[in-house]
Amino acid sequence: MLNVIRQDGPADATPLVIAHGLFGSGRNWGVIAKRLSADRQVIAVDMRNHGESFRATEHSYPAMAADLAEVIAAEGRPCHVLGHSMGGKAAMTLALSHPERVARLVVADIAPVAYGHSQQQYIDAMRSVDLDTVSRRSDAEAQLAEVGVEKALQSFFTQSLDLPGRRWRLNLDVLEAEMGKILSFPEDLEGPFEGRTLFLSGAESHYVKSEYRPRIKALFPKARFARIPGAGHWLHAEKPREFEATVAAFLG
Repeated sequence: MLNVIRQDGPADATPLVIAHGLFGSGRNWGVIAKRLSADRQVIAVDMRNHGESFRATEHSYPAMAADLAEVIAAEGRPCHVLGHSMGGKAAMTLALSHPERVARLVVADIAPVAYGHSQQQYIDAMRSVDLDTVSRRSDAEAQLAEVGVEKALQSFFTQSLDLPGRRWRLNLDVLEAEMGKILSFPEDLEGPFEGRTLFLSGAESHYVKSEYRPRIKALFPKARFARIPGAGHWLHAEKPREFEATVAAFLG
């Protein structure tokens, strides 16, 4: 089963499962999970090939959805699910393929469509870091800066750096090989998911375009849409208080 980081909260409320995005981990959501745990238990997972979770050769959305379904099954009741980016696509796949597992769904800055951009440049950047010369995260951040990685992403990537082991807690080889699947979205899911769904985006992001709404409403007919002003794709990191308040209100 996936590695989970649990924040205890009121046991009588529906728990919330958080699925992070590509190159992330459950640890990235620590502060937000803690604050949301005022209302409910919060379970942040490490997705497969990330963090402390298992390594696998497959990194498809049906496989990731099955991983999330296993975590929820262990809770013994349906859970709310929040997913960002890659985690949002996994959460949507879960809701469409295992609707009985999902109470309410929050999809953060992603749509159920295929995207044309690549994340290969970040894999190349992380591979370029000479881990034998790294004794502090700042050493790795300096090397990432040399190959053009922006400051915010330097800090984000190095949260997945195992300094004592001098390794990345990311299965970069599999993520590279499966990048086509990560950028796509399954076309053969039954659906629709009839539960309440919130598509929460950054107002300055272009990941959820207006032309995607017919596709979204076909799969998630009860979808609502909201944008956080001044935020881009990393809306939960850029505007955490606004993000938390919106999610808490929707789940409440």
